[in-house]
Amino acid sequence: MDSQDVSFGWALGRRVPRLPVWKRTLDVCVIVALSPALLFFGSFVAALVRLSSPGPVIFRQRRIGFQGREFTCLKFRTMRANAEADSHQSHTAHLIQAQAPLMKLDARHDPRLLPVGGFLRATGLDELPQLFNVLRGEMSIVGPRPCMPYEFELHKPWQRRRYNAVPGLTGLWQVSGKNRTTFDQMVQLDIKYGERLNLWLDLRIIAKTFPTLWKQCLEARAAKRNQTGAFSDRTE
Repeated sequence: MDSQDVSFGWALGRRVPRLPVWKRTLDVCVIVALSPALLFFGSFVAALVRLSSPGPVIFRQRRIGFQGREFTCLKFRTMRANAEADSHQSHTAHLIQAQAPLMKLDARHDPRLLPVGGFLRATGLDELPQLFNVLRGEMSIVGPRPCMPYEFELHKPWQRRRYNAVPGLTGLWQVSGKNRTTFDQMVQLDIKYGERLNLWLDLRIIAKTFPTLWKQCLEARAAKRNQTGAFSDRTE
């Protein structure tokens, strides 16, 4: 597959609209307005990762983006260097095929995580480097989650309509239940977002993102407390 030439909107017989000017303008304005805070938190997270584990601070991963194009997605590293990826691939395949709630492996105490990895993921701070993807036009502030190539291979034809929208750091799925939804429900939300694309929808999703992240932090803290309590009960 030549990912640079694939347009799933055309493949499905419908023309993919060009990106509206307002979306690019919104992306740049948000980054410029938050740049002092982003620089502070970015430096803080980079230092945490560097002190937590040997290896690169930035993790690079191939992802599928707008109209099926591949790009290199940037994140702060949250796992140990050279951690195996087979378990994540099999876990993802199971979630897609079984239509189970989209729970991440780290929700089950993934041993590959750095000591600060769970915190960075729960708060979304690990995704700050993706702002460079936004500036390069590969992503947007709001849009569907970009998937990995092996995940794309498991998509049905109708599910590929989600790639008619630029991938984002946050999106309709992320603020609509996320880990309580199935894969099909996530894709339906992504498609719905692409069909309803407008400025006010993006602004509402951005406004809902921060309360959602706060709720995720509380849930992650409660889960960790429950795991610790269960471990204590077993060892007494």
